[in-house]
Amino acid sequence: MASFLQCKTKHVAVDGEGYLKNLGDWDEEIAFCLAETSNIKMTDAHWEVIRVVREFYSDHQLSPPMRAMVKLVQRELGSDKGRSAYLMKLFGGSAAKTANKLAGLPRPSNCI
Repeated sequence: MASFLQCKTKHVAVDGEGYLKNLGDWDEEIAFCLAETSNIKMTDAHWEVIRVVREFYSDHQLSPPMRAMVKLVQRELGSDKGRSAYLMKLFGGSAAKTANKLAGLPRPSNCI
């Protein structure tokens, strides 16, 4: 069942878990609204990861699950950021799910 996310200037459809129904609706304003619903205050560190995850999705049409996201971030941003602990500090205990949601991407298929 779809519900809606109301941002300052936009109203977009989301699924029951808060993921965008239409990936084309995503922009920075939407990312900030999604972050608010997850009690996350966006920083440059969040945006770095979001850009990497979105680029990965653009190349592979796949939302990276946690293990793949750790390796991806490690490769793109360095070993200090490519760690589960770092990503969980930024995005919470379900870091891959939350990072993909804020990036406007589908829920990773093998994340519980």
